[in-house]
Parts: sequence; C-alpha cells; structure tokens
Amino acid sequence: MARLFGTDGVRGIANQELTPDLAYKLGKAGAYVLGRQGKRPLLAIGKDTRISGDMLEAALTAGILSVGGDCLHVGVITTPGLAYVTRSYGCSAGIVISASHNPVADNGIKFFAADGYKLPDSVEEEIENLVLNNYDFPCPTGEGVGRVIDDIAAVEKYFAFLKKELSVDLRGLQIVIDCANGSASGIAPRLFKELGATVTVLHSEPDGININENCGSTHIESLEREVTAREADLGLAFDGDADRLLAVDEQGNLVDGDQIMVICGLDRKRKGTLKDNKVTVTVMSNLGLKEAFQKEGVTVTETKVGDRYIMEELRQNGGVFGGEQSGHIIFLEYSTTGDGLVTALELLRVVQDTGQPLSLLAAQMRRFPQVLVNVRVKNKEALHSNAQVQQAIKHAEEHLQGQGRILVRPSGTEPLVRVMGEALDEFKLKEVVDELSRIIEEKLGCVLVKR
Repeated sequence: MARLFGTDGVRGIANQELTPDLAYKLGKAGAYVLGRQGKRPLLAIGKDTRISGDMLEAALTAGILSVGGDCLHVGVITTPGLAYVTRSYGCSAGIVISASHNPVADNGIKFFAADGYKLPDSVEEEIENLVLNNYDFPCPTGEGVGRVIDDIAAVEKYFAFLKKELSVDLRGLQIVIDCANGSASGIAPRLFKELGATVTVLHSEPDGININENCGSTHIESLEREVTAREADLGLAFDGDADRLLAVDEQGNLVDGDQIMVICGLDRKRKGTLKDNKVTVTVMSNLGLKEAFQKEGVTVTETKVGDRYIMEELRQNGGVFGGEQSGHIIFLEYSTTGDGLVTALELLRVVQDTGQPLSLLAAQMRRFPQVLVNVRVKNKEALHSNAQVQQAIKHAEEHLQGQGRILVRPSGTEPLVRVMGEALDEFKLKEVVDELSRIIEEKLGCVLVKR
C-alpha cells in the first residue's frame, strides 16, 4: 500500500482520497502516538479557508477525542500560525488542515510536534503504520473521553507576536497584498496597516471555494497589474496557508523566493547578523543566487527539494536562514517553519532600512534563464538505470560548456521526470532541454505532458 505521508503531510482530493474515515484514523493514531507522556494529550487544530476543512476537522476531532485526547480548536489560521500556537500553548502536538497553494478540491493534514517543528520521519511512519494496520486503539469511557476547547483568541496571540517581535515602521510605504482568499485574509491586511503602511488588499474574501483561484503566489498577474496601476512601492502575494511569499516590485516584475533570500541574506551579511555567513537552499534555486552570495562571501548549502530538508540541514548544522525559490523561506529565530508574514516583514525591513526600491534590491541577483519540462513516465525510477538516458544527460551538460547546468530528477509526488536546465544562453538552453526531454520520452516510453 502506498505511503500516506509525503514531504508535506497527508495530501489528496478531499472526500475522495483524503476521506473523513482516513482523517478519523489519523486523529486517533496521532493523539495516541503524540500524547504518550503519561497525561491527557492536547492537540491544537487549525485550518485554511477551503470548504472541506470543516468536514476533516470534525473527523480528526472525533478520532482524537475517542482515544482520550483533548482538541484546541483555533479556527482559520496560517500554517506557521498553528505551529506557533502549538509550541506557545504547550500542546502535545498541532495539526493544520490545508493543501497550501493547491486548488480547492485538494486538502491536507499536517502534524507538528510539541516544539512546533514538523514531525520526524520515524514518528510519521509510526502513525502511518497504526492507521494502515487498523491498530486496536484504547477506547476510554466516561471522564476518559476527550473534549473540545474553542480558542479563537489564539490567532490574536500569533498576531501580537508578529507585531511585537518583527516590529517594522512601514509609514510612507504603499503596498498591495494578495491574500489568495486563504488564511492570511483576516490577519495580513490588519498587520501591515497597524504597522503604518498604506495597504490595498486583493483576494481577501474567502467563501470556501475561491482559495488560490487565479490569485495568490501561484497566480500573481492581478497583483502585478494592481501594483503598476496604483504606482505602489511593491506587492506581496501569499498562498492559501500563508507559509510562502512572492513579491512584485514597483515596476510590476516578479521577485521570487531566490531573490528575496538574496535581498534579506545580503542585508544580514552587511549588518553582521547572518549566522556563520551561511544560507541553505534546494537544488532548484537559480545559479544567480549562488553567484550573488559567493561574491559577498556567503556559503550556500544545497539540499533536496522540499522545505523539510532545508529545515533538517539548518537544525543539524546550526543555520538559521534558508528557503526555496517558491517563496517558502525560513527565518529560524522567529518561526519553526516557513512563514509568509515573517518573510514579508523581513523584506519590508530591508526596503525601509535601505531606502531603495525593490527593483534595485532584486537586481543584486543576476537571474539565469531556466527551462523546466515535466515528462510522465511508466517507472520514474528507471531514470537512474537507463544507460542511454544517463549518457544523454551527460551530453546535455557538456553542450552547455560550463555556462549552465542540467538537473534531472524523479518527482517526489507524481509519476514524472522533471528536466530542468539553466544557462545564460536561453536559446541554446531550450534546444538542449528539448532534445534531452525527447530522448527520455523515447527511451523510457514517456509522454511529454507539461512545460
């Protein structure tokens, strides 16, 4: 049977793959495993704004209560907000119901440990094994059954934390924010306004089905238009659960996660606050990021794709700063996971401190053109064993003559091989990637599906 937990919790189409029955079992197993300290476990539950959140929350809650755990219901909250609540309230664990930037039909269940970090693989595996093997859980009765505690004030405590710990004077700054009709809708506009900015708000009226719909960090077109139309200083785009951020400069140009990391990282380097002068990114980060940091003496460490691998590297080697091109950026002194609001405030701090427009700050990084092709395969693991494909990859790298790179990897969640190329010569790059993708299609019996 396939694994339940992926790189970011349990995901699937709500009520089809991620069913109430599965949520109920996850609630039972999670409370049982995470609440074995000899006392009644307390699990915080939060959710984004998608319609299936109520259904899954009810099922999770029933499972937790049935094994004697209590539930702290905090309502709609960002994923990093739920992580904050989990650790600040002294909960045994936290659960956020969200599919992040995915469409409304999808949903997910992600656990946090008591310290606010994502669960270790070993704990996820234990929960998963209990669910898949239909473990016979204890069934307390009477006073042993759990209860629900509603605390919508928890969101306000997270708001107060952001405002106090990341206090930035935003007076004189005109910004546009896109809340993706998600969990940032109730908190982000108020946060930036109370810090002094003049704020125009887009997509902050969630109705349960419009989350991420042509808005947010995966669809920034309306934000780009609004920034230029209003002659604003910049724009900020969150995703459905506000754990990531992309920006738009005053000219309406995208500023992605790599550029945001360069802006914030180099500012910290110059101020002497970048611990060990070290940044952690994934292999998908643009070569321009590495070039910009290396010029300033900053060491760049690369991990596999996925924010959990960035976090593992930071915690194992004492780093505090890193992230992904997608805008999932970790400032470890403030948050135990990527936090779009923290990232926004740190970016705005640099804008205010330097007095420079975002376009000029982003220009510190020279962006290498990237081409990405996804190829659907019968067996993605065959990528590593097919000698002709491996030879084609080597030939493609040689063709770039040291002026770029080729990255070919199997998807972690889909039956795809991802072919990414990066080089200054975009025309040559496209030729090389197209030819390599054609060979993969031919040798592995694939069908080119997306670019």
